[in-house]
Amino acid sequence: MIDDERPAVSAGKVGTSRGSPWATLALGMLGLVFLAIGLFMLVGGIRLASLGGSLYFAPAGLGLIIAGGLTMLRRPLGAVLYLVVFAATIVWALVDAGVAFWPLFSRLFAPAVLAVPTLLLLPAFRYRAPRPFPRVALAAAVLVVLGLVATGYAAFQPRMIVAAQDAPAPRPGKAVDGAPAGEWPAWGRTNAGTRYSPLDQITPANVAKLAVAWTYRTGDIPKGGQAHVVTPLQVGGKLYGCTPTSRVFALDAESGRQIWAFDPKATGIRFPRCRGVAYFDATTGGSGEPGLAQTDECAQRILSTTVDARLLAVDARTGRACSNFGIEGQVDLTRDMGLIRSGMLFQTSAPLVARGLVIMGGRINDNQDVDVPSGVIRAFSARTGELVWAWDLGNPAITKRPPEGQTYTRSTPNVWAPPAYDDTLGLLYLPMGNSSPDFWAGRRSPVADAYSSAIVALDIGTGRERWKFNTVHHDVWDYDIPAQPALYDVPNGQGGSTPALLQVTKRGQIFLLDRRNGRPIAPVAERPVPQGAAPGDWLSRTQPYSVGMPSIGTERLSESRMWGATLLDQLLCRIAFRKVRYDGDFTPQTTQGTLQWPGWSGGMNWGSASIAENLGYVIVNDIRVPMINRLVPRADYAAREKAKVKGDIFSPQADTPFGLLQTRFMSPIGVPCQEPPYGTITAIDLATRKIAWSKPLGTVQDTGPLGIATGLQVPIGMPTLGGPITTASGLIFMAGTQDYYLRALDLRSGRELWKGRLPVGGETTPMTYVAPRSGRQFVLISAGGNRSTEIRGDYVIAYALPGR
Repeated sequence: MIDDERPAVSAGKVGTSRGSPWATLALGMLGLVFLAIGLFMLVGGIRLASLGGSLYFAPAGLGLIIAGGLTMLRRPLGAVLYLVVFAATIVWALVDAGVAFWPLFSRLFAPAVLAVPTLLLLPAFRYRAPRPFPRVALAAAVLVVLGLVATGYAAFQPRMIVAAQDAPAPRPGKAVDGAPAGEWPAWGRTNAGTRYSPLDQITPANVAKLAVAWTYRTGDIPKGGQAHVVTPLQVGGKLYGCTPTSRVFALDAESGRQIWAFDPKATGIRFPRCRGVAYFDATTGGSGEPGLAQTDECAQRILSTTVDARLLAVDARTGRACSNFGIEGQVDLTRDMGLIRSGMLFQTSAPLVARGLVIMGGRINDNQDVDVPSGVIRAFSARTGELVWAWDLGNPAITKRPPEGQTYTRSTPNVWAPPAYDDTLGLLYLPMGNSSPDFWAGRRSPVADAYSSAIVALDIGTGRERWKFNTVHHDVWDYDIPAQPALYDVPNGQGGSTPALLQVTKRGQIFLLDRRNGRPIAPVAERPVPQGAAPGDWLSRTQPYSVGMPSIGTERLSESRMWGATLLDQLLCRIAFRKVRYDGDFTPQTTQGTLQWPGWSGGMNWGSASIAENLGYVIVNDIRVPMINRLVPRADYAAREKAKVKGDIFSPQADTPFGLLQTRFMSPIGVPCQEPPYGTITAIDLATRKIAWSKPLGTVQDTGPLGIATGLQVPIGMPTLGGPITTASGLIFMAGTQDYYLRALDLRSGRELWKGRLPVGGETTPMTYVAPRSGRQFVLISAGGNRSTEIRGDYVIAYALPGR
């Protein structure tokens, strides 16, 4: 029989005393915690072991169950057994994860927290021999607490992935395109797409003094799938931008005062957004038409697109539609496109203007059908709106409009990211998308397959193809090219330079090509990839890898790289990892479920890269969120879609054998299943083609498990949408994180020098300019919210140094 007395020690003698009811209650609760955790780990560990996974969890769970039972009975062996399991966990964690901070945090922090009450309650257990010295137990508990405090402190400290140590002196190349130093006249500042500003008024030495100069509210707050992600232009002292529902606005660059606003009365669709507008000075003419006089209507104009597929021209001075462009200031982009279902075609990126032409691609709604509008590229006169040429990759014989009664070739890859342009070569560079649907391509035409996920160079005068380069063969992973190419002349190692095109990709691969002919400057190798196509489809046996440039965020996943806030959600992530197919890069799509890493959101995405032209560094940010893609047989699709749960993304892929179910690879509490970081920023030296530095970017302050903001500025590195800009003074400005900040980083080291708190997330690319009246440099960002929260806004915020 077990009574409620325990031996006690007094003056070195063993005796008995009645236990404290509080100690009994505390041990009972601690034992219940051990039991619950142990049962979870035992059941989950058996399942994981059956899938070929780690053998740690099941025996550790069994040990915790026994420890829990003994602890509830106040047997000291319960505490001893827990501490043995804890010690074994430390050994396993070091073997499994090495000494990296965040992997060890996931494995050891929670067990260490439980070790503290276990040690403190050691004197409360029943003993039939002298109790352990209370001071020893207390000292051990204090040591564990100190370790936890040190771990908590360390969690808030920035960690470089690659530190800028002993980096060679930069060897810059040559800029391709120029613009007035204080202006930002194109989406990428110039058509070279480098997002580099020669301004140097704001420097690493004074950037910490930046403060909000003014704020403008558009009045168009995003709803549902909308997004306020515009990067405005600045020309002649005016800022020009657009809103999610295609309203166009002009602001005074000095004060942010609205000068005019134009509402095209666009009909909203599922994915409204506008990333930018284009500026054209019509007094210069171009494309064969004479220029206008400065006093003419629309002598300078803003060209923008709408969510219902129209191209607009608006007078840059007055905000009125240009009656001398198209039909009353607009061109119908649905013309000659055939059947367009609601929401299927529109433009999200800013148009590109070159040699008097406005170049238009388009975005389609992914994965809906095999029959979608054409990906034709069209060049319209920026002066009159007349169609000048068209490039229909499915029918190169069409050079303008298709024959009467016909359409441009349907279901060809589109161009939804902005092109780049080299005026010296007269070449337009297109980042090609994929053919719909993205994840099963058995019915894709050979010509569409040949251009999916390719970079294509067209002659600006004729629209005829000059060269192309494929970044993926037979793409069934949605690895379309999401970003504007960046043009820069890179050092050739012999005292000269080579005209280069740098292309970032969702795969984390960075391709460096000779932009004259499309040949790789940095070597590209064809490597074997996994096989096993879905029924009715096929796969390429090899895929191109840019082995001469660093790849970002592409290290192969393994079960040991699974993560979680605790061992419990890590265990669930390990089970999930073992249940899907994952054979590394380009694992085929399956009905079992395929783990895709990098995911189809990146790697890199539409924010594009920035090249610091005076240093020769390219700055890239990335997303590290794997996806699980599951092909659903057509007969089961309707029922599966009807039964969907939160987080499921269903796409019909109509007229194929399979629908598509996608989920982010997350733990049940909403934490990514692989170890941090989940987003980084990296500098690459284009002379050496090596990483100069790399670091996680973003904290969990405004997000967290279960979607609850933690309020903690833990720099774990979060997914980023939007892109960086660089300046001649040696600064990087970057927002795009899931916390609400615009940051300034030192270009040479990556060190954070300043951050400005935003009212909501800023998932876009900033810009910088000098206001002509005051000569004051501003840094500007749009803040409309981010996808990790439901909070949205309509802000355009300008920062400047005080006292000028």
